[in-house]
Amino acid sequence: MNGPADPPDEGHEQQRPGAPARIPGPRGAADDLDPRHAPEPLPEPARTHAVLKSLLGAWALAACSAEETEAVEDHLTECAQCAEEALRLRDAVGLLHPEDNLDLKPLLRSRVLEDCLGRRPARIPVPAWANPYDTETARLDALLRDFGDSEWQTPVRLKWFEEERRRSRRTTVAGVIGHLLTVDGLIATALGLDDPLGPEAPAGATDRTEHYWSSAEQPITRRIREPWREQGHTLVRTVSFAGRGVGELSVDYGAFALPLGDAFLERAFECWVHAWDIAEAVDYPYDPPSGPHLHRMIDLAARLLPSALAHRRRAGLASPARGLVAAGAPGRTLHLEIEGAGGGSWDIALDSPAAKPSAEHTVAQIAMDGAEFCQLAAGHISPEEAAVGQHGDREAIRDVLFAAASLSRL
Repeated sequence: MNGPADPPDEGHEQQRPGAPARIPGPRGAADDLDPRHAPEPLPEPARTHAVLKSLLGAWALAACSAEETEAVEDHLTECAQCAEEALRLRDAVGLLHPEDNLDLKPLLRSRVLEDCLGRRPARIPVPAWANPYDTETARLDALLRDFGDSEWQTPVRLKWFEEERRRSRRTTVAGVIGHLLTVDGLIATALGLDDPLGPEAPAGATDRTEHYWSSAEQPITRRIREPWREQGHTLVRTVSFAGRGVGELSVDYGAFALPLGDAFLERAFECWVHAWDIAEAVDYPYDPPSGPHLHRMIDLAARLLPSALAHRRRAGLASPARGLVAAGAPGRTLHLEIEGAGGGSWDIALDSPAAKPSAEHTVAQIAMDGAEFCQLAAGHISPEEAAVGQHGDREAIRDVLFAAASLSRL
């Protein structure tokens, strides 16, 4: 925040009224001298064009004395040729300080980035439901920034759970980013933006990915990063300017649909999971999302469990409902307790997605660590492998654990 302007230093000329603005000079140690003890200004013979031009390099490096700096900057307001050269030299000095490599301080850059995203107020506020997506795409982009060509071709094994068993598919780091680009395209089309796969693209998330992998130029390279980044920025920018109500738009995933707000959370979750896959493949540490963002992702998974359970029941993969329950009526309930960062408690309706969970009708309880629940929902571990504190109806517990694993997909 800017305070009142400081009074001009004694012994220094003020800028002439109506004169062109000076090019801001780099700050040097000489700027900290007490102006009362500053050296005398350069004599007029030392202010010739040739002399001042010869000082431009030292000026750009902040190596001039106070009186030399003042003389150079006065000259830059009057000499277009030197002003242009000064700008070029200052830009060149900036190139002498390249960005630090991410590997110098593991996790430092992502932690600073996450802290900035959490603290810096945006000029155009991002909707709360889009914040996790905005943050997770930025964290993944920070991880990718320093990858060389060979790392983009590192093998990555994607894992998910289908019906009663785990599935996997081998691709590369670049292939994973292509997968994220294509499925994020479902949100783009819902917002009326261009589909990255074109107008004839398949509708389902899995079909889109298979279509992209089979039609893209092989091997997929690091060039995929730029369209993925640009699409993510466009999605966040679009919903930020869209105003209220946009979160209720429907996003069609082929086999199901989600409101736009939930779709952004689902994409944030998948972005984190696949960033985790990539970091594991290149042997690099990767932190989970912040507690508030992780809580939103877990909450989405918990809200989807009754529908996932009903889908498995229709497919003959879960035990039948114990009784018909009218919409909004209380029915059998499982209490889910998630521990750790992002945790909380949820009551899950067991017999119908339209039933109302009820503490009085609770027949089972499950307690899990938040990170392990996310691993289960991502299909990275099977229901049998999950470390679960459980009490009550064993059949209901098994059905809910398998329903959680069925939320995953390619």
